[in-house]
Formats: sequence, C-alpha cells, structure tokens
Amino acid sequence: MKASDPVRTILETERLVLRYQNAADVAPLSALWSDPVVTKFMGGPRDKAWLVAEFGKTARKPRAEKYDLWPLIEKSTGTLVGHIGLLDKDVEGRAEIEIVYVLIKSAWGKGYATEAAGALTRHAFDSLKLDRLIALIDPDNANSERVAERLGMKFEKMTIRPDGEIKKLYSAGKE
Repeated sequence: MKASDPVRTILETERLVLRYQNAADVAPLSALWSDPVVTKFMGGPRDKAWLVAEFGKTARKPRAEKYDLWPLIEKSTGTLVGHIGLLDKDVEGRAEIEIVYVLIKSAWGKGYATEAAGALTRHAFDSLKLDRLIALIDPDNANSERVAERLGMKFEKMTIRPDGEIKKLYSAGKE
C-alpha cells in the first residue's frame, strides 16, 4: 500500500504523511513506545504486550477517538517514523489539547518533528477550529523545546502532572 491514501490520510507534508492507524502499524508502534531511549522524556518505555493489545484495538477502530496519536510515515520509504497527534489533557483543572510528537531514533535530526507538528498545528487551528494548543515538555528535553518554539509556542509555566512529574508548559493560540 502507498504511504498516502486519501481515505486514511489526515494530512500530508513534503516528506511525510500523517494517517489513521492500521494493523501493520502495531509492531513498529510497539517498538517505538517500548524503546527506552525514545521514551526517556515521556515516562519511559511501556510494556510491549500491553502496547500490542492497545494498538491492536486502535487498528480495528482507527477513528474512534476525536483526538489521538497517529502514525507518521516517511513518503520516500513508506516507513513508520513516528507517532504524532493531539490528546485531551487536564492541566491544573483546565481542559487542554496537547500536541505530542515521538520519533524513532533513526528519524531524529531530520526536521521531521517540526515539519509534521507544524502541519498538525495548522490543521488544528484551521480545520479543527481549536483556539489553543499546548506541549508538556520534560525540563531536560531541549530538543522538544526547540520544536515547540519553532511551532510558535511560548513557555507559559512549570506544572506538576498527576504522576508528580514536573513539566514545562508551552502554548500557542490561533493567530
């Protein structure tokens, strides 16, 4: 199957396709989220069996959630290079929508996070009519902060998550 399929494509950039999940994505997504290096700033690796079960459910009903993380596909190879999307979050009692981007190690340093997250930010504001997006970033994750800043996000404050983790809250509003 082609990387880009108009029925399953959420958005497309010059080098990437963000699309709904399918069964073939279960293994690479499970590998992504169980990688301790990739998940270092995101709470650490998840249990692989649990991931397989959860991604299997999503593959069967890929459009069940309004906001979700979606596979990011490199056009030139058809390879799944990340998981990016929008998630509902409660931040200190306020309902927020967070943009989340996670890439496989071999995709780091290519500008993919900025390219995909930038397109998703525009989609969120223009098509989904959101007024605000946030990014919750580990204070030691300078690379993710740079992506957020390239998206036009500004540091707003430090916040403590329900699990006790301290995060930097970046935000952007519709222009």
